Amino acid sequence: MDILQFQLEDDGKIPNSVFPLIVYKKAFDPDENLDLDEVMEETFAKNNWANAWRNGVYPYHHYHSITHEVLGIYKGSAQLHLGGENGKNLDVEAGDVLIIPAGTGHKKISASQDFAVLGAYPSGMEYDLLTGKDSERVNALENIAKVPFPDNDPLLGKAGIQEFWK
Repeated sequence: MDILQFQLEDDGKIPNSVFPLIVYKKAFDPDENLDLDEVMEETFAKNNWANAWRNGVYPYHHYHSITHEVLGIYKGSAQLHLGGENGKNLDVEAGDVLIIPAGTGHKKISASQDFAVLGAYPSGMEYDLLTGKDSERVNALENIAKVPFPDNDPLLGKAGIQEFWK
């Protein structure tokens, strides 16, 4: 497994985070896990990341101001754009896991037809959906500052996020 980190700067619309976005490349082997979504959901839940859903990634810049988010790619592949207009493109595929800190923008640029994602949140927190409108900014920044630090990394438990988000 390769571990990537991206520190994404506030672009005036998407606030991003003081914490880096973490990508675990090939965290799971899709060939060994026929029900990869179930395996991911169980792993995340064991580490207290819950309120799971299955779908894709919206094709527009968005972020969550009241919680961090984990995305597990369980089918297909995609190119995502992270961090708002001035951010970074990232290719993801089945088996990859992304930990997206509160405030960090993300959107889908392109994807295979079978692209599918499992999302979850620390302690099963609820989430909001913000798109970088000027009217959202003040409340979003206040919310992001109040988001609690997760007890565990969704993949590695007591390791991982505690090391990367010092």
